[in-house]
Amino acid sequence: MKKLFIVILLYLVAASAYSQVRIVSENMISIAEELAAGENDQEAVVLYIEQLHELAENPVKVNSADETEISRLFFLSDFQVNALADYITRSGNVISVYELASIPGFDRKTAELMTPFIDLSDNKANTSDSVRFRSTLLSNFLIKPGEKDTSDIGSSFKLLSKYKFSAGRFSGGFITEKDQGERMFDFLAGHLAFNGDGFIKKIIIGDFSARFGQGTVINTGSRTGLSLTAPGYMAARNEIRPYTSTDENNFFRGIAAQLSFRKTGMTIFFSHNRIDAAKSFSSDSSEFFAQSFYETGLHNTKSMILRKDAVEETSYGINMTCNFSYLKAGFIWSESRYSLSVVPDRSDPGNLYDFTGNINRIFSVHYNSLINKILLFGEFSFNDPEKYAIVQGATLRPSDRLTVNFRYRNYSPGYTSFHGNGPGINSSDNNEKGFLGSFTFEAAKHLFISAGYDVSHFPWLRYRCSFPSSARRTEIKIRYVPEENIALDISYNIRYEMLDDDSGQGIPQIEDRESRCLKGQVKYSPGERLSFLTRIDYKTVQPSGSSGMLFLQDMVYSFRQVPVSLYLRYCIFSTDDWDSRLYTYENDLLYSFSIPALSGRGTRSYFLIKWEIGKRAELRAKYSLTSLISENNFSEETDEVKLQFRVWF
Repeated sequence: MKKLFIVILLYLVAASAYSQVRIVSENMISIAEELAAGENDQEAVVLYIEQLHELAENPVKVNSADETEISRLFFLSDFQVNALADYITRSGNVISVYELASIPGFDRKTAELMTPFIDLSDNKANTSDSVRFRSTLLSNFLIKPGEKDTSDIGSSFKLLSKYKFSAGRFSGGFITEKDQGERMFDFLAGHLAFNGDGFIKKIIIGDFSARFGQGTVINTGSRTGLSLTAPGYMAARNEIRPYTSTDENNFFRGIAAQLSFRKTGMTIFFSHNRIDAAKSFSSDSSEFFAQSFYETGLHNTKSMILRKDAVEETSYGINMTCNFSYLKAGFIWSESRYSLSVVPDRSDPGNLYDFTGNINRIFSVHYNSLINKILLFGEFSFNDPEKYAIVQGATLRPSDRLTVNFRYRNYSPGYTSFHGNGPGINSSDNNEKGFLGSFTFEAAKHLFISAGYDVSHFPWLRYRCSFPSSARRTEIKIRYVPEENIALDISYNIRYEMLDDDSGQGIPQIEDRESRCLKGQVKYSPGERLSFLTRIDYKTVQPSGSSGMLFLQDMVYSFRQVPVSLYLRYCIFSTDDWDSRLYTYENDLLYSFSIPALSGRGTRSYFLIKWEIGKRAELRAKYSLTSLISENNFSEETDEVKLQFRVWF
């Protein structure tokens, strides 16, 4: 009764209040939760959330008709960027988001994805020549009271600082980070950039990320994963951008330039960086080599410090593109050289196809073609004829209310791209074959139905699977928006995979595991300063019979008299074990994320305060508390405090 009273109280406290809240699309949240569930690639969540925050803080000025500006919408393809810029140039300003759905290459769902991150004001005048100096400084502080690991060499708190400035066509910035248990400021990155509108489109000196084609060769930006019902996340892009994330290994350090002449584009880059690796000696101690790369970026023990900056990596390459009437084709060549040879542990059968040597060359061709209402795209990459990656896809619009997507991918077990991240469900672009199909249908006014199915085959061993295996994913979503202030969402997910069964002795047996999850939620905004969200999840896992469920209540409230906003959540969850864990997206600090895995029996609650200090500063503070109840009804509580201060001038 006490828990129920708290939930009801959240409704009654602000029954007559109002709120102005920028709501991130449910598709965006769904993608973030799906990335978080893939525990072997958590950095993908960080990159994804950071880019969403950047867009929310600085919305894209769509009516500028500037392709460079529009391309900041990272989930759009190059063709969509070009189509939108051409439409505005020919037809004038876009008046509403619904107009976007009528543009070739767009649909209603893509328009919804864009809505929180665009500005439709009249802004065709190019203001990039303005020399006004603008800058922003952001600092985060995180601590978990009572949590201390005696093996750590540093303090238990986490610090993050980001600074960026812009002055006309020039911009720059730096980022420093100290993880929990590390010494002060273990990571530092910075850049200077120039944006032009002539032959030179962009130049970046310092730390940068890059993404070309479908990402199978180079993609150090947002992961091009396979969300079953969010086709806008399948975009192919050619871009370089300043590096502003905290992944300490997957980025470039050097210089990059993006050039354009008529219908031809070229991007060239050079990078020399030090990356983390585990080093070892040969059996006769005659050779020193890198046995594996260390990707977490955490250096809070003596053994982890020995892996820091252990190998020098020199990378360079070129991406050439050419635009025709209905076709955009490109070619990529990339090469990476390492100061130490890479020699994986061959005693582990899973490493049989892993890269060996100190030079990795990759060649690739990619294309996009828009014919009437059919978008075709693909990429073919290879290290040698037997080590390749193939991606081929199509998007069709048989009618204005229906969009259909197909995608095929085939990554051979020996294909290696250390900075690639193409579409797939593995965290690495190898050892995967699969086919995905999905559709989005506007069944009636305000009623949207989406569904997707993906089947994968893994011809060699992979994480937690000591045999060739397969996997399947199915998802159905229904969204009903009867009024602007009410939205109802229901989704049903089925996940099947083959894993090792380690319950016995000797060689692991095959376990066929299938999970089913039903989610339902309602968003309601009774006024301009108040919004509620109620969500219920139920999940089952077979053959163990494990099950789990959660109920959560969110409230966001902005005060009328003072510039303060409150974000509140109370969540009750109960799962039988880790297999039936559930993930929930939480409001958090800017350029940060929180998608906790809820397992066991207990509660999760938090409150976040945002205080706008005048027109030049902002303070955010978050306190979260997780309470787990053991079998003997003993409560174990863990809490976390986050502080953020941001100032711009």
